[in-house]
Formats: sequence, C-alpha cells, structure tokens
Amino acid sequence: MEQRLNGKIAIVTGSGQGIGKAVALRLAHEGADVVVADINLEKAQQTAQEVRALCRRAMAYGVDVASVAEIRRMVDSVVAEFGRIDILVNCAGVVQAKPFLEITEDDWDRILDVNLKGTTFCIQAVAEQMIRQVPEQVKTVGRADRSYGKIVNSSSISGRHGRALQLHYAASKTAIISITQSAALALAPYNINVNAVAPGVIPTAMWEQIDRECGHIFGAQPGEAIGEFIEKIPLKRAGSAEDVAGAVAFLCSSDADYITGQTLNVDGGYEMS
Repeated sequence: MEQRLNGKIAIVTGSGQGIGKAVALRLAHEGADVVVADINLEKAQQTAQEVRALCRRAMAYGVDVASVAEIRRMVDSVVAEFGRIDILVNCAGVVQAKPFLEITEDDWDRILDVNLKGTTFCIQAVAEQMIRQVPEQVKTVGRADRSYGKIVNSSSISGRHGRALQLHYAASKTAIISITQSAALALAPYNINVNAVAPGVIPTAMWEQIDRECGHIFGAQPGEAIGEFIEKIPLKRAGSAEDVAGAVAFLCSSDADYITGQTLNVDGGYEMS
C-alpha cells in the first residue's frame, strides 16, 4: 500500500472498535503513527497493538470526549510523546433510535455531548496545536504554502435529512456538517483542511444497536430493520468500515490538499435514492 502518510502523527477518536478502528489501521498502513483514543482503554490498547504490528508507533489513550478537560489533557499528552499532531479524525460517537415524543433530556444531552461537543472541542484543541506548528513567516504572510494539518469529522447520512426515530442523533450529525464548514473557513489561513465523511449502512456495533432498537419499536426480528435500509441502497449491499477508512485516508493525504469544507457520502448511493 502506498505510504501517503509516512511520518505523520494522527489522533483517531473512537478507534477502539468499528469505523474508528478501521481508520486507525488504514492510517497506519499508509505510514502514520497513531494515537488510538477511546473511552474504553482496553479496546484502545488492543487496536494500538494491531497498529504496532504494522511497524508503526502507537499510543492508546482513554478519553471521554464529552469532557473538554480530558480532550485538553489528551492533546498535551500526545504532543509530549510525539512532538506534533498532523491529523485528527473524529470518529467517537453514540447513537440512539427512539421516537421523538419519548426522547428525554438525558438522551439529548448524551448524544449532543459526545457527538457535537466532543467533535467541536477536539477540533479546537488540535487546531491550536497545528497552528503552533505553522512557521511564523507563514503566519506573517497570512497565506500558507502547503497543508499544515488534516482534520476529518464523522457525520452520517442521518445528517442529510430529518429522521423520525433519530431526531437528536440526526441533529448532531447535521451540525457536524456545519461545524466542518465553519472550521474549514476559520482554519483556511493556516491551510489546515477540515472535511467530513457521512457513512451509510456500515455493519458495526452502532448499526447493530440501531437494528435492535428499531426492531423493538416496530416488533421486527433481528436484521429486518437493517435489511430494509440495505434494500434502498443502489449498490445493494452494506458498506464496510474499511470503505469509510479509505475515504478518510484520502482526505488525510496530500491528494486532498485542495479539498476543504466538504462532507463526502460513503453510502453506496443511498442519498441518491
């Protein structure tokens, strides 16, 4: 595999499992050293071991991205260990399928704190470090000569339209698209690229949860809810975590130096239907 990210230092949140883990391993395959950040430290350590097996450096870090203080400590620890940060991929997230009229304040706070607050303040903390890495003469000119950082956020096809059973989740993922654009504008003077991916049906623990919760609501059997989603996909199959990781790796590479503020659907064409 081409080493497009050779020598880069990447933080991937939510990389103990699922899409985040696939992203961490893909970035390592492409030459990056990876900070595996996850609320579940044991799973983070397991992913970090797999990164090291690819002959890349890895740090497992336990972090709750709903806490700004924990995010700040993580960034400080990464800089102390590696000296810099070149890539941030925000994969940490939680989901819930629940009828609108049954959503509680606690439900709302949990989804928004992790998905929205976590993404926003991870961007902020890492961007501050990336800006410190920009040479002073570049800052004086006010126009960077090359990319000084890549940030990729995780939205969802649920962020593209309203969802009757995911009002709070869909709201958080719609906001990620807006935050991606705003951050891209704010960080453009430093040539820090900020983009997002919007995965579709990707069989992971989160999609298993959606299938289970939708099944409970409609009295469906396991697999029926996710099956109905797959039937609407033009390519007629679910995606894989590796499909998403490939898109993320592209956005983290120099091949995407002239792309910023964009949200790329990785959904087999679902949003066309």
